[in-house]
Amino acid sequence: MAARIQVGIIGLGKFGLAFGKALVDLGQEVMGIDSDMDNVRRAQDILTQVYQADGAEKKALEQLGFSDMTHVMVSVGGSIEASAMISLYLKELDVANVWVKAISADHEKLLRKIGVTEVIFPERYAANQLANKLAVPGLIEYLPFGQDVALIELMVSRWDGKTLRELALTSKYGVQIIAVRKAGEERFGFIPKADEPLRKGDALVVIGQRSSFTDLKS
Repeated sequence: MAARIQVGIIGLGKFGLAFGKALVDLGQEVMGIDSDMDNVRRAQDILTQVYQADGAEKKALEQLGFSDMTHVMVSVGGSIEASAMISLYLKELDVANVWVKAISADHEKLLRKIGVTEVIFPERYAANQLANKLAVPGLIEYLPFGQDVALIELMVSRWDGKTLRELALTSKYGVQIIAVRKAGEERFGFIPKADEPLRKGDALVVIGQRSSFTDLKS
């Protein structure tokens, strides 16, 4: 089981709250703060702890225990100055992982100079995902590892009766099957056995470089 992390979110607008909810759904404890009471009320039944506070006040961050957080997401809307100041305070409080939502290239440049861990562009990420899903049939997720890595889903047809060992997809194409959902079943099984025959209608989750999928015929 993955270790439980302690996450703080500064700014509970649409992105901050959605990020926090996703973490809570994954079993993590999340504390959120926002200076807007309406945002605080919306988050109270979703996050583990919620407080009305100004993240741009270092003393408030100290009193709320942000120095004990393993990860903090800063999502304070369109204020570059507030975002940068909060990020600087978090670095001074020795927060190990500071993730910040950015709104422009200049904003990103400033955050990089401060030394934040990750700079997030939600709109850019969503646009890339959508473009890749349109361009690559069966795409599940485009993984921004800098090497065009993607997850796609393939349906077995020509590979009926073949085993993964016989197909040797890693050596031939540089891809790896990480999950199989048998025809007629609802759930995927992970780390499939190399000598178990595939059947027509089986769904495969494949990871590899996007260019590797061009000649892959399942």
